[in-house]
Amino acid sequence: MATAPQRYYTPEEYLALEATTEIKHEYYHGEIFAMAGASREHNQISRQLFGELYIQLKEPDCIPYTSDTRVKVQATGLYTYPDLAIACKPLHYDAGGSETLLNPRVLIEVLSPGTMDHDLGFKFKHYRQIPALQEIFYVSQTEPFVDRYLRQANNEWLLTSVSGLEAVVEFSSIGCQVPMRLIYADVEFPPATT
Repeated sequence: MATAPQRYYTPEEYLALEATTEIKHEYYHGEIFAMAGASREHNQISRQLFGELYIQLKEPDCIPYTSDTRVKVQATGLYTYPDLAIACKPLHYDAGGSETLLNPRVLIEVLSPGTMDHDLGFKFKHYRQIPALQEIFYVSQTEPFVDRYLRQANNEWLLTSVSGLEAVVEFSSIGCQVPMRLIYADVEFPPATT
């Protein structure tokens, strides 16, 4: 049985579609991919991180954005919606308007079981191509654990991990610190398996 040919979209068609739908989509090389919904824990972690960073970024030079803000990786053409993005002035947007951010300094992904491989593999490879990006954080929703990738002067990325509710996550490129107990407040972890 023959299958229908794959439909490819231009970036302009993709952006027009995004303007008319409530479902967020990633776009890469002409293909559009619907993004999965998030769990209660995922949303709780994202909200608490946004709130803590918003409070600490009192100066108007750096602005935190929720997952409603689209980010474009200009070098690769990927359009996506990270869980949190922080950009510092001057802000740069895609030619299509202020809906697509080009120069985040910090990106944060809360890892979900269904999207973990995509976030840690495909998206990580693309994120590293953003010249303004200094830090990438991957936050577990199943245990108090955060991986932080910090861009080095030689353009390599240094990994540090933080675990446990007594630890503190450093956001050195924006001068913030967030205790893990605040990131994970009221988050219910699944039972440990042995």
